[in-house]
Amino acid sequence: MLGSLRDLLPIIVVIGFFQLVVLQQPLPNLGQLFAGVVLVVLGLTFFIHGLEQGLFPIGESMAHALARKGSVFWLIAFAFALGFGTTVAEPALIAVAAEAASIAAQANVIEASEQAQHDYAFGLRMTVALSVGIAIVLGVIRILKGWPIQWIIIGGYILVVIMTMLAPPEIIGIAYDSGGVTTSTITVPLVTALGVGLASSIKGRNPMIDGFGLIAFASLTPMIFVMAYGMLI
Repeated sequence: MLGSLRDLLPIIVVIGFFQLVVLQQPLPNLGQLFAGVVLVVLGLTFFIHGLEQGLFPIGESMAHALARKGSVFWLIAFAFALGFGTTVAEPALIAVAAEAASIAAQANVIEASEQAQHDYAFGLRMTVALSVGIAIVLGVIRILKGWPIQWIIIGGYILVVIMTMLAPPEIIGIAYDSGGVTTSTITVPLVTALGVGLASSIKGRNPMIDGFGLIAFASLTPMIFVMAYGMLI
């Protein structure tokens, strides 16, 4: 808990400094603010402890087990399901998709009805989840084949730049933000554990060199897929 408080302290100091010194205004709802900070500290503490006790071990153990099973099909299926499932459940993506739908309705890009906003947000979430599932599959194949990561990343970002010039302006910012929100609280620990566990299980692979990098794919592919989604709809 002290570690979580230490990690949050710079944020608290920055907010307090600008509120009290720069804006020269008292902190609003001090009691509520204090209670919120306590809840954040507790939540962060339990979350990190949960990662260490549950998500990281189970991700690595499943990667080891699938590698020992020797079935590429089930390994690929697990990688896709893990990427898709964790992204669908990602709180940050749910919030961004709902906000994007609301703004799109206000800008008359879509109908202002509740159903239209729901469909837009749902389509955006499914597009991002599909892209992350494919990204994790690509990352797993890279580990199996030993491909260098830099060429895949360079090629991906060249495609992002090209699509940026072709995609509707209304979707570009959402696409770029989608790449960031996918790499958040649920996706990162499980995907990282999968990569490290898989690289540790395959002879000739280095967990430090080959085990990391899946998160980079998970950040890259949503930009491509969401811009394609915007171009289609």
